[in-house]
Amino acid sequence: MSPVPDLPGELVPPRSEQEAWLKRHVAHLCHLEHERFPGSQPVSFGVRDLTKLESQDYWVCEKSDGLRVLLFVQTETAKDGSMSEWQSVYLIDRHNTYRMLHGFFFPHHENPTRAMGDTIVDGELVIDVDPKTGQETLRFLAFDCLVACGQNVMSKSLDKRYGRLKEWFYRPYASMRRDHPESAASHPFEIKVKEINFSYGVDKVFAVDIPALQHGNDGLIYTCVNAPYTPGTDTNILKWKPPSENSIDFKLVLRFPPCGHDRSKPDLHAKPVFALHVWCGGDRGAAKYEQYDEMYVTDEEWEQMKASGEQIDDRIVEVHWDPTYSRWRMMRFRGDKPHGNHRSVVENIIQSIADGVEKDALLNRSSTIRNAWKSRLGQPPSSASSAAQRPPPSRSSTGQLPLQPPPPARAEFRYGPLAASPWSKVSGPREIAGMQR
Repeated sequence: MSPVPDLPGELVPPRSEQEAWLKRHVAHLCHLEHERFPGSQPVSFGVRDLTKLESQDYWVCEKSDGLRVLLFVQTETAKDGSMSEWQSVYLIDRHNTYRMLHGFFFPHHENPTRAMGDTIVDGELVIDVDPKTGQETLRFLAFDCLVACGQNVMSKSLDKRYGRLKEWFYRPYASMRRDHPESAASHPFEIKVKEINFSYGVDKVFAVDIPALQHGNDGLIYTCVNAPYTPGTDTNILKWKPPSENSIDFKLVLRFPPCGHDRSKPDLHAKPVFALHVWCGGDRGAAKYEQYDEMYVTDEEWEQMKASGEQIDDRIVEVHWDPTYSRWRMMRFRGDKPHGNHRSVVENIIQSIADGVEKDALLNRSSTIRNAWKSRLGQPPSSASSAAQRPPPSRSSTGQLPLQPPPPARAEFRYGPLAASPWSKVSGPREIAGMQR
């Protein structure tokens, strides 16, 4: 798993006048009636979505293992007729906090001596590690555009937004870096545009794009070409992972067993129950969580947790379903996320784990998806028919083909609410044996 980069830049003071103005301005640029994080969020990929890939045009790219952020370029022009311009550049994370970046300048696509207008670009910060030298490079991988030079493009199709991203945002920036390489020394990170492929070219993503990465991969992202950019959960953006690698973010709550000599008190030296709480909505102090399941931790892992001295309780933790134990297992803490996944998202991800699509199924469906795409364009299908790409149906013991395929096997879930417990972190000291609870 790739290291999670620290966000660069100078934090804009929360609840300050500057932050309030920036949030209002971003909401205005995005034509939104709220001031929440304007980025879109994908839904998990399931068997049903294979039909979507056949019936609609999708683009696919690898999903980088990094930090999701928006890059906001805010440009002001003097009103005295002098044509003086100045830019401020910010990163907006999923907490909807703003960090001002120093050293960047983004030129206008028509006149590089002028500053580019207000622009909001969607992307991910990753740490690339050179396989030969081990040198680490912080990079911003841009993949979509909300606002380009003051123009809201969220209602446009993905191909149009991607064109603005490359031609209005990236091309002038790349030309400036090429013509003035000394300017790169002041940039907090490098910027690249993520390569996109047609949905039926997923074999190239697996065979070429992912092996060439210098950072971790977290699956695939399919985005509907003809859909607008939609803030919040967007069912037109599909996040694919192998079923065994699907993960969920919960809030971790430690529950300690009672002391043997006094059962009204928790035994803070014992190994606790690692309760997973699911987010049910709300924000900040009004956030509501409910008990959902528990995470399995071995005795050795618990000793390592204690030895680390890290805060464990009351943190957002990413877990995956381990079929070996039939339990949830920890992957990492998610300090970049203000909340765990919402209950509705959790239910969808669990369904995806049970009803997931393996890599081979995606590859085998590529010809059918390609032929459907060409059919929509009025082009003839490829010479290799989709039927030739599918394995022949098995015959019964009598030699006859079955009338219909057997129903797919269903995975069994192991999840549900935990019983209420009086032994929580509020019933004991905040620190015990040198460890923060």
